[in-house]
Amino acid sequence: MDAKQALTGKAALVTGGSRGIGRAIALRLAADGARVGVHYGADAGAAKETVAAIEAAGGQGFTVQAAFGEEGAVDALFAGLERELAGEGLDVLVNNAGIASVHGIADVTEAELARLLAVNVAAPLFVVQRALSLLNDGGRIVNMGSVASRMAVSNQIGYTVTKAALEALAPTLANDLGRRGITVNTVAPGVVRTDMTAHYLAVPELVAGLESVAALGRVGEPEDVADIVAFLVGPQGRWITGQTLDASGGTWLGPLMPAPSE
Repeated sequence: MDAKQALTGKAALVTGGSRGIGRAIALRLAADGARVGVHYGADAGAAKETVAAIEAAGGQGFTVQAAFGEEGAVDALFAGLERELAGEGLDVLVNNAGIASVHGIADVTEAELARLLAVNVAAPLFVVQRALSLLNDGGRIVNMGSVASRMAVSNQIGYTVTKAALEALAPTLANDLGRRGITVNTVAPGVVRTDMTAHYLAVPELVAGLESVAALGRVGEPEDVADIVAFLVGPQGRWITGQTLDASGGTWLGPLMPAPSE
């Protein structure tokens, strides 16, 4: 089968699919043949733009709204999703929606941590729980972690805690769902060039610093991550489950040693 037809006839849901990495994932899965549900929290316009881009490329997509962190959000998500699926099952679930934090240990608050946990951990956990009856055997679940779970980032301790917790879900879920042929994995990006990172990627010195600690020598693009997700949810990813795939271009693998002199 042509890789670009690998998901034909399948249905996918990408949470946080209206912008950034989520938009790139939604576009890629649609290009591979899936009918893609583009979830958004508040920006309906961005979600509609993503669906318009999918349709302009010959794919199929629809929007579904739910404000994670608010009471009843998961119910709202699945009410909209089930209307669109009209009795059909779900084949691919990508838990991409999340929020960031820019506070270290001296400044993080209980309220901030509670919201981070609600959106970044509780929401994807209960989305998976609700999806179990919709997921077809042989389905795919991908949770979006972060390279922050394996390295120190002092100004986002709350975010790091939540991404580490999310990463911990995959092995247990993989064990629970494996007999149905459902795989569960985590993709852990490093810094990726999106609208949410534009403010500090506009500073040349920061970009140079990030490039200097990446083995591949550059900042990531949303499509870099989307291609990894597409691999995991496609037929070639069928034998990988319970794993975390680093998608950081080799960030902080160790010191970059100078080449030996001639």
